[in-house]
Amino acid sequence: MPEEITEAELTVARPHATPAVDVAGDLDTDLGGLTSAEAERRIAIAGPNQLPEPPRRPAVLRFLAHFNDTLIYILLAAAAIKALMADWLDFWVIIGVTVINALVGFLQEGRAERALAGIRDMLSPDASVRRDGAWKSVPADELVPGDVVRLAPGDKVPADLRLFEAHRLRIDEAALTGESVPSAKDVEAVAVDAGVGDRHSMAFSGTIVASGQARGIVTSTGALTEIGRIQSLVSGAGSLATPLTRQLDAFAKVLTLVILGMAALMMAIGRFVHDMPFDELVSAAIGFAVAAIPEGLPALVTITLAIGVQQMARRKAITRKLTAVETLGAVTTVCSDKTGTLTRNEMTVRRIVTPLGGYEVTGLGYAPDGAITRHDGAAPGADVTAVLAVGTLCNEAHIVLDGEQHRLVGEPTEGALKVVAAKGGVSSQGSRRLAVLPFDSEHKFMATLNEGADGARAFLVKGAPDRLLDRSTSQRGADGREAVDPEHWMRIVDELSAEGLRVLAAARRPAAPGTAAVEMDDLEELEFLGVWGIVDPPRPEAVTAIEDCHTAGVRVKMITGDHAGTAVAIAREMGIVDGEQPRVLTGAELEALSQDQLQAVARDVDVYARTSPEHKIRIVRALQSHDEVVAMTGDGVNDAPALTRADVGVAMGIKGTEATKEAAEIVLADDNFATIRSAIREGRRIYDNLRKSIVFILPTNGAQSLVILVAVVFGLALPLTPVQVLWINMVVAITLTLALAYEPAERGIMLRPPRASRRSIISGGELGFVLAVSAVIGGASLGLFYGALAYGSSLDYARTEAITMLALGQLAFLFNSRFLDRSSLTRDVLTGNPMVWWSALALIVLQLAYTYLPFMNELFESRPLDAASWLAPVGLSIAVFFVIEGMKWVRRRFAADS
Repeated sequence: MPEEITEAELTVARPHATPAVDVAGDLDTDLGGLTSAEAERRIAIAGPNQLPEPPRRPAVLRFLAHFNDTLIYILLAAAAIKALMADWLDFWVIIGVTVINALVGFLQEGRAERALAGIRDMLSPDASVRRDGAWKSVPADELVPGDVVRLAPGDKVPADLRLFEAHRLRIDEAALTGESVPSAKDVEAVAVDAGVGDRHSMAFSGTIVASGQARGIVTSTGALTEIGRIQSLVSGAGSLATPLTRQLDAFAKVLTLVILGMAALMMAIGRFVHDMPFDELVSAAIGFAVAAIPEGLPALVTITLAIGVQQMARRKAITRKLTAVETLGAVTTVCSDKTGTLTRNEMTVRRIVTPLGGYEVTGLGYAPDGAITRHDGAAPGADVTAVLAVGTLCNEAHIVLDGEQHRLVGEPTEGALKVVAAKGGVSSQGSRRLAVLPFDSEHKFMATLNEGADGARAFLVKGAPDRLLDRSTSQRGADGREAVDPEHWMRIVDELSAEGLRVLAAARRPAAPGTAAVEMDDLEELEFLGVWGIVDPPRPEAVTAIEDCHTAGVRVKMITGDHAGTAVAIAREMGIVDGEQPRVLTGAELEALSQDQLQAVARDVDVYARTSPEHKIRIVRALQSHDEVVAMTGDGVNDAPALTRADVGVAMGIKGTEATKEAAEIVLADDNFATIRSAIREGRRIYDNLRKSIVFILPTNGAQSLVILVAVVFGLALPLTPVQVLWINMVVAITLTLALAYEPAERGIMLRPPRASRRSIISGGELGFVLAVSAVIGGASLGLFYGALAYGSSLDYARTEAITMLALGQLAFLFNSRFLDRSSLTRDVLTGNPMVWWSALALIVLQLAYTYLPFMNELFESRPLDAASWLAPVGLSIAVFFVIEGMKWVRRRFAADS
């Protein structure tokens, strides 16, 4: 070993494609391991085998950053105005709203940081390493490049290793690659351009050894490992502003300009037309701004979304970020992982083919419920029984009953063979295993020596069809043994593979009495029994959900680590693609495309296979470049970067890793794609209700500001005082506004296309509608106020009538707002949302208290109204309802003609 080693000498380029001996040479080590002194020198250069903590801004700056929002600026401006007016109660209410909003955002932020913490938790705590010529256990963070590590079943791989010994090694890499079955490993170098899932000569940090033993040389530690690269992708993926935040920001900017412009115009008219004193004019302008600014809007948005979060949770979708509820409603594309989301992640035998015919198998998952039926209707015979016997006896898996659920102990493929044997009534009872030859990735089969109840012994073999055919000379025919036809069987294998089935074969050979072991030489001249076609079956409810998504204008794209053939077959069965040759992009093909080239084809490709984390991020970015709102689902740590980058990340709650859950905005409690469909529907409903709530609340401010504006422009007495503006804002906000958050979904909500993500939350037509409604309610209030003055009422009495008109006018408009796009002149407006009636009752009670309680009269300068004085506000509010319905009818006719 040299005295000094540079950092460059502790790295190996493409170790998966380099012979293990050469990798050892490049790392200036050998297969006997390092000395402790050498390891200490190397750790000083390479650093500990840990994923680095991400840099974080100080908590104070992260908290203050949540005030950097246009709507918050409006609120702070309103608070400043309230302070100038010495309305300290209103001042502290507004400040409280802004602080609570910032606290909510502060507590919810840090998804990416927590995702990185989840990834760091995946690393192994210790490792078996060869140091000073002996094996010892050391903390995994002390490993260095060049160390020799050994692996055993159940171990978590402590660093990236180039394998130089592997005995029947299979590693579960699902969290890293998304593949549903453990990956078989060997020591031979693979192609330079092989994807992570095809690097069979490597073992990657954070994955788990399913079976076998191995030894390997540490090639990368810490941030340089494959899982470390994923961590850097998570931290660098970035997140986008949601459609709602973009829309609210744009709306707030427009609203700010409108309010400032109107205030300036009002001041100019008051000064130059009516020659109002400057201090009185400034006071009126401030009152106008206070009336016009919808300071309750951020709270309305937050509370409406929070209600949506509760309702989503009832549908098994746990929301980790409020705005994600609404973003789901804007989704145009769902990029879904295959295993466990679209499929059950429970391997199931679907087909059995013997020399005598083909058989279909019904039933899904690990429950032994189902039947085996022959294509021609004949009952299964001894040919099937022989295949099933091999499947259940030459097997290391077990199915256990956990409560009412059947749970697999072992590998999924072997579990499928156990289950289908049970469906066929074949069990291991009466048979005794005498010896076993475990599965080996070099030979690709497993064999056992079993003794039956009659004392006869036989070698039972299952494995890759081509390997068993090479060792078979006969097959089980109708009249006993007959010559095997390898070409016929390989055609069957190709047909099953084209259907997305994983194919395994069964064979047997009698053993001589007294045989007690299984040797490779014993497994020649086998009798070929048939093959199984195994699949991770689609979730039936997911098929329906995908069809519903397509109807709603939402594209579904499958992004999986599985091979292209399997991916296309499942996608066709799910209804994601159709046609004879749907387009599919593999990771290798995607690697050859530039980002511009990928953007050109991304929307046309619905199946991506053999993908890596980088590929998933590129796909999401390519779709987003077309203004697509992308939802990304995933369960493995390899999905975390793409979930962070997507507009809304959706993690699996049952089988998902902690890193994935922390990176996501939505966590599915049932790991079911159908829940995504329901969540999209719920998101659309919540957005509809949010839009209704905003359209409803704005005329409250619009009518008040219009009343003040008209009074100033025409030099008349003000119908409202600032404290009365505060009252009407408060009473409407705490009673009527939130009623619309509980509205049920509109009819046909999943039959319409997704809304444009960059459109304003309030369209130009709706803004005009808001102004017209403000004019109607404000005009009624003005008429009632000046009419009362004309009939000799006191100023305070007339103002009380005007306030009552504003409150009842908003109550009438609440029923108009329940159905913005269709008529409210229907029985439906009276049913479906009990909160409307409770809110109406609360408003009336509070308005009665405002009118008749002495302390309220003192605080707000209101006066008790006699019974006759209620007739005009009630009658005008009913008239307001019908006038607004007429305006809605005109809008619908205009929209239909345009």
